[in-house]
Amino acid sequence: MSIGALDALSAYGRVAGRTSPLPTAPAGGTASGGSFGGMVSSMIGDTSTALKGAESASARQVAGKGDLVDTVTAIGAAEMALDTVVAVRDKVVGAYSEIMRMQI
Repeated sequence: MSIGALDALSAYGRVAGRTSPLPTAPAGGTASGGSFGGMVSSMIGDTSTALKGAESASARQVAGKGDLVDTVTAIGAAEMALDTVVAVRDKVVGAYSEIMRMQI
């Protein structure tokens, strides 16, 4: 079973809009007191914003109205954000696979 990065991102985006039946972490469990789903939702939103910013900076550069340094910086930030989301997705898929291999 192969899950593409964009498929996972869109699935996480669809799930982020729903209320989760899973319990949230206790208030002292994380620095912000949020759940894993909230963290993933926030990360996807930040990644989407970074990708849109990189795309607009790239369009400004092609039109001759943008700064090259700003464009490269925006593209680097978007690439790092997307790599982070993909790494988290890979860990979640790996953990799911490990759980499915467990004997009950």
